Amino acid sequence: SGKGAAMVTAVAYRLVKNRMRAEMQKGLSKSTQDVAVVRMLPSYVRSTPDGTENGDFLALDLGGTNFRVLLVKIRSGKKSVEMHNKIYAIPLEVMQGTGEELFDHIVHCISDFLDYMGMKTACLPLGFTFSFPCRQTGLDAGILLTWTKGFKATGCESEDIVGLLRDAIKRNQVRFEDEHLSVYKCDLALLCHYFYYITRKWSQNNIITQ
Repeated sequence: SGKGAAMVTAVAYRLVKNRMRAEMQKGLSKSTQDVAVVRMLPSYVRSTPDGTENGDFLALDLGGTNFRVLLVKIRSGKKSVEMHNKIYAIPLEVMQGTGEELFDHIVHCISDFLDYMGMKTACLPLGFTFSFPCRQTGLDAGILLTWTKGFKATGCESEDIVGLLRDAIKRNQVRFEDEHLSVYKCDLALLCHYFYYITRKWSQNNIITQ
């Protein structure tokens, strides 16, 4: 207890930090990635938000028995983001049916949401947060390694998730500008960076004007 315990804790934290850094470096190297504890799968995101982002975007979030569709409105320089969302259930028979049925259901949910928002004819950029193990091969491509969380839809594992979504979009005649794939942790990091940047700029402006 006391000072001695604090010193031990500090030493332990440094050891954890050093081991974590070493494993991350292993994960970043092609020659050692296969044996790394921290795999460091690439996200293909090449930059972080800087506060100049502007526009309306559709976001999809699939990570369990519920599927969420969001309309995200970002205005350059504003310190807040306007979001509208609707949650849809994924029935068990769809979760454990065919991949075609699953992605058709996803597209039907998107279409219903656009109708709900009065934007049926809108053509918006689309981002897809897909919270399952993937090997991402590009910003708009990722191979599903294995289903988890009760999903067993056939014809999806070892396939490009964005490709399956695009096929369903074509089948159901819905239009989007483009589709991008991301994982939850990457989205969370970008979101934190965005709000940190906007809050910092807003605080600086307030200090200057005051």
